[in-house]
Amino acid sequence: MATTMNHKQASVGSAGEGVHRASPEDDGQPMVSHLTTAQVWQQVAKASFAVLSQVTPAGEPRSSGVVYKTVGRRLYVAVAPDSWKARHIAASRRVAVTVPVRRGGILSLVVPIPPATVSFHATAIVHPPGSPQVRTLLKELGSLIPAERQTSGSIIEVVPEGEFLTYGLGASLMKMRDPVAARARIPVTQEEGTR
Repeated sequence: MATTMNHKQASVGSAGEGVHRASPEDDGQPMVSHLTTAQVWQQVAKASFAVLSQVTPAGEPRSSGVVYKTVGRRLYVAVAPDSWKARHIAASRRVAVTVPVRRGGILSLVVPIPPATVSFHATAIVHPPGSPQVRTLLKELGSLIPAERQTSGSIIEVVPEGEFLTYGLGASLMKMRDPVAARARIPVTQEEGTR
C-alpha cells in the first residue's frame, strides 16, 4: 500500500468536515467523503492489532505486528525493556503505524476481502518499567500487560500526528477496487490535554 498521494487530489478539512478525494468517474474532480476524524479514531480504538514500523540506528527498516490498546488519542504497546523494539524506538522516537480494519462481515469468511487500513506517522515514547507513566496507565491498559510483567515491562506510547491515510474506510467493497476512490487523508487533530 502506498503511503503517499498527490496533494492535488486531497484537500483536508477540519475534524468535522468531509475530506476530498479524487475519483476517475468525476474526471479527477474531488468527491467529498463523509469520513471524519472521530470515525477514524473509532475504528482505531475498536481494533487491537497494528503493524509498527521503525528504522534501526543503522538505518535499516523494521516492522512487527503488535497488540495495542487506545487510551484517549494515543496507542500503547507493551514490550520487554531489552527488546529491539524498545531499543530502536527509543533511539529515534519516530514510527509508522498501519492498523488493518476487518471488512465484509460474514462474507469475509467465504470470499477473500482485503481489510481497510488506517496508516499514520507518530512520535513514540518508550516508558521504562516502573515509571510513573506506566504505573498510572496499568489499570487502563488492563489485559495488555499480564500481571506477572506489570512491574518489569516497558510501555511504548504512540502519539499519532499529521494525517491518517485511510484505504477502504468508509468506501464500499466495489469502491475499494479503485485506489483513488478508496483512499482519503483525514487530520489526526491531537487534542490538547488528551492522553
